[in-house]
Amino acid sequence: MATVIVNTSYRRANDAAGFQPSPASSSGDIGADSKEKGVRTDVTASEEIPPLGVAGEEKRFWFQRAKSYDPDAIATQRSVYDDPETAKEYMPRSDWENLHRFNPLARWTWSEEHRLIRKIDLRICFFACVMFLCLELDRSNIQQANTDSFLTDLGLTTNDYNLGNTVFKASFLCAELPSQLVSKWIGPDRWIPAQMILWSFVAGAQYWLSGRTSFLTCRALLGILQGGFIPDVILYLSYFYKHHELSLRLSFFWTALSLSDILAGFLAFGLLHMRGVEGQSGWRWMFLIEGLLTLLVGIFAFLLMPAGPCQTASWARGRKGWFSAREEEIIVNRVIREDPSKGTMHNRQPVTPKLLWKSLKDFDLWPVYIIGLLFQTPMTPPQQYLTLSLRGLGFDTFQSNLLAIPWNVLHIIFMLILSYSSEIFGELTIHAVTGQIWAIPFLVWLVVTDTAHTNKWLVWAMITLLLSYPNAHPIQVGWTSRNANTVRSRTVSAACYNMFVQASGIISSNIYRKDDAPNYHRGNTALLGICVGNVGIYFLTKVYYIWRNRSKERKWNAMTVEQQLEYLATTTDEGNKRLDFRFQH
Repeated sequence: MATVIVNTSYRRANDAAGFQPSPASSSGDIGADSKEKGVRTDVTASEEIPPLGVAGEEKRFWFQRAKSYDPDAIATQRSVYDDPETAKEYMPRSDWENLHRFNPLARWTWSEEHRLIRKIDLRICFFACVMFLCLELDRSNIQQANTDSFLTDLGLTTNDYNLGNTVFKASFLCAELPSQLVSKWIGPDRWIPAQMILWSFVAGAQYWLSGRTSFLTCRALLGILQGGFIPDVILYLSYFYKHHELSLRLSFFWTALSLSDILAGFLAFGLLHMRGVEGQSGWRWMFLIEGLLTLLVGIFAFLLMPAGPCQTASWARGRKGWFSAREEEIIVNRVIREDPSKGTMHNRQPVTPKLLWKSLKDFDLWPVYIIGLLFQTPMTPPQQYLTLSLRGLGFDTFQSNLLAIPWNVLHIIFMLILSYSSEIFGELTIHAVTGQIWAIPFLVWLVVTDTAHTNKWLVWAMITLLLSYPNAHPIQVGWTSRNANTVRSRTVSAACYNMFVQASGIISSNIYRKDDAPNYHRGNTALLGICVGNVGIYFLTKVYYIWRNRSKERKWNAMTVEQQLEYLATTTDEGNKRLDFRFQH
């Protein structure tokens, strides 16, 4: 066995690269169990250490790779595991499911890494997007149902529709954290497919809706069963990706949401034509058939979701699994070298009440939660009422569904551009606030315009452009993950952030009221005020994180090298409270 030897400039190198580590909760030697599994933690002489990759050579996107890019160069970047004084403080726990692939001496090339990332995208991320597409289809197809006399058939008013959206969002919110805790306990690879199958029954059962009570009951059940799905999938993807990769994959993830809305428009165009089949409304057939589609995907999810990168072998995925031993080693080591906190919990370990409370009172994540509460509010009511508004302007059922497609296409394009740009420039807050600045002029137009007596195509164009705003949701989900800095906190923070987003939906669902129709002047004025206020909230969030980082930097730089090493070995600070951690903003 050997001790990994590098010079003590590792922290400066890490700082320059923007990496701030956090230690495993089981600090110290990984113990006899790890040694029995063949984990290499020591090297006896520095000449035995394979060379590391050159810092800053990583080209995250294909269009950044010039002729000087060498695919055969070493990609392994310096980490805390390359210093003998700190490596033992960051070792993964002895029951970590990937421990047998953990190897501080592992080296791989850029070509191997990029090829493997593409493989993970196809095997893991693509199916996650398919599952999210089903979620969005089943929770949002009520908007398509509205164009087929859904409210009239059930004897409902627009206020009842608002109440249904509120009940769904409240149920979704309440289920977020419990669902995330269950997922961490039994594993997202088991819980996510179970969720999908359960909510598919409720989604399909909307075929038999009979009035206000059954409508509200189904919305509540659907929210309870779908709540937690999004943070569950985010936790799952974090097993396979580094932080910047996860942010970009989340943009693909939310692209599936817009693709689902596009698909919903085309499906509705066909399924709503089934009005009269068996004497039933078209919207009933739409709910039933789309629920059955989710059931099918949920069954496949049980077969296609591995528990982790080293647990892909099964009768459905092949006896040898999806990844070779070499690929498993690269996945495991590239992820934990970037974020050692991922080795602090195994993937079937529950979050205890004590750990839960620690995570909930983490005040440093609350600025992002507040953003989550408000950033989508200015755009949500126009989106929820789009099909109803189009019908009110004189478009027929099928035109209204098809005219809801263009904004989703533009939304995808602008969201992907925003997400890529934020990673290229390494700037989160300035990119995230772009959507609010985009929305302000269109909200001003809605406030000052009598839309009921304006050309219907102009109204459609302005609302389409408003809803096409560059959405920062993927950036902000990744933001909470980066600034959590422990698996325990990351698990809870993802759920908390999404709970605030769902609370935003509750607020949004009650801004447009029946007595304010059809122009919703009062509601649009409120949306404009919230949007302007959001710009200030983003600014204050950036100021707060800059202040926190500078405070930590002063304390850290006041220590000698020996004092820093002693701090690493003896500190009781955890997660983002550690002096060697820096918040990203």
